[in-house]
Amino acid sequence: MGTAVSIYVDLIDSVGLRSWCDAAGATKGPMTMAELLAKSKGTSATNTELSLWGLPFPSLDELNKACGAIPRSRDLTAGVEALFLGAKDGMKVVLDPLTQPLSWILQAVLQLAQSTPWWLMISLICLFVLGATRSARVVGLVLASLLFLAFVDHYTYAIQTLAIIMTCACLSVLLGVPIGITMSMHDRFRRMIIPLLDTLQTLPTFVYLIPLIFLFSVTEPKLYGIAIIVYSIAPVIRMTDLGIRLVDRDVLEAADAFGMSGRQKLFSIQIPLALPNIMAGVNQTIMLSLSMVVIASLVSAPGLGTLVLRGINNLELGVGLVAGSGIVILAIMLDRVSKAALQRINLAHKP
Repeated sequence: MGTAVSIYVDLIDSVGLRSWCDAAGATKGPMTMAELLAKSKGTSATNTELSLWGLPFPSLDELNKACGAIPRSRDLTAGVEALFLGAKDGMKVVLDPLTQPLSWILQAVLQLAQSTPWWLMISLICLFVLGATRSARVVGLVLASLLFLAFVDHYTYAIQTLAIIMTCACLSVLLGVPIGITMSMHDRFRRMIIPLLDTLQTLPTFVYLIPLIFLFSVTEPKLYGIAIIVYSIAPVIRMTDLGIRLVDRDVLEAADAFGMSGRQKLFSIQIPLALPNIMAGVNQTIMLSLSMVVIASLVSAPGLGTLVLRGINNLELGVGLVAGSGIVILAIMLDRVSKAALQRINLAHKP
């Protein structure tokens, strides 16, 4: 045949698949960009001299040139899309009732945060931080950060971002800690969950949004709520599992000697001793929630992320930089609060 693809034609002929290829005929569908360019120039898209150096990898597109029965890569992607869209209605019937409470929770929290007077909201936040950290320095940092954001007229956006982060982080902890406890007690369940956690922690952030956009309306808060929870839940699960597994076996044997039940050991010994590790996971969950809430502004999540998106879309450099600085301030504030709370817990557990 004189072209690089001829080696694949010879290979298909040698294994006796030529009749199968001829019966299927050429693949129907639009031409690729390379084929369109070649056609416009009056040449062939496969006009490559046969040589080992220039031999293309036997991908779907290359094999399709030798055998029309083999689908092209665009047929594969179209098939995946058709499969997902075919299952979408059935998935919505199951997922909509399960996830609707998340929309109600986010709407209620956002409404409460925005309707509370600024002076009362800032006072409540500072009181909460004082109770969690017992540190006047951290409270001062939080107060200065919120007052600065209010001074530059970013208070409403910052409070929206904080409300979403804390709601999703709390739900991640409520879901993640029981999963981590179960993993620590059942090795088979742990072997099943670990690959899923690895997948969640390696997927790019935008990939989380692709299936959710097709499943839920962009006007529903649960769309970005699910994305934030799924993205940020892995650290608290892992650290809970690790913390409980690191509990000294001698302590557990002493508890058995005193006749403590499994539930008593869990709540009186294992969870208190694993609390520093759990809090370290909570810190990471909060920070991941903050990073995802900015990406979630692409799917109508309110807050500072919308200003960053506006700065990008409209090329408003100042808007984007100021909003980005506000996100950095919130990140530092949340990190200092969670680390101060973790340090306090560690001091409380020192012998």
